[in-house]
Amino acid sequence: MDLLIRQTVYDIMLAAARRVAPLEACGLLAGREGHATTCYELVNADGSSEHYSMRPEEQFAAAKDMRAKGQKLLAIWHSHPASPARMSDEDLRLAYTPGVVYVILSLVRPEAPDVRGFVLDEGVAKEVPVTVAEAHDGSARGAEAGPSDSRARA
Repeated sequence: MDLLIRQTVYDIMLAAARRVAPLEACGLLAGREGHATTCYELVNADGSSEHYSMRPEEQFAAAKDMRAKGQKLLAIWHSHPASPARMSDEDLRLAYTPGVVYVILSLVRPEAPDVRGFVLDEGVAKEVPVTVAEAHDGSARGAEAGPSDSRARA
């Protein structure tokens, strides 16, 4: 299960992670056929630098918007402000959603952020390829920002 994140979507994620650091940022990525074209920046309800949780009302709003756009949930993302882009024990414990990529954006090296994706296979995190790039076909090039949080940006 490969994931392509449009450059403009990645830029939204990175800006969110930098803006809320040292807390963890979090959100959802949606699109079609493994191509993430919409970023939903959600509030980290825990306000923590070590873990996150999303507000259910924001998740429901994002899911409704995805359906309206004909998109599906591809990934759940969050930042690690001070640790590597790997699934922590806490991340594994709280990974409830099957069939999605768990994307982690590390800011350990602020000049060279690291993004990695993982899927769960019987409780074990397995890394999957994540590519950040612009679309090479004639499809819409800009990222869409989901309406679930007013801080989401295109």
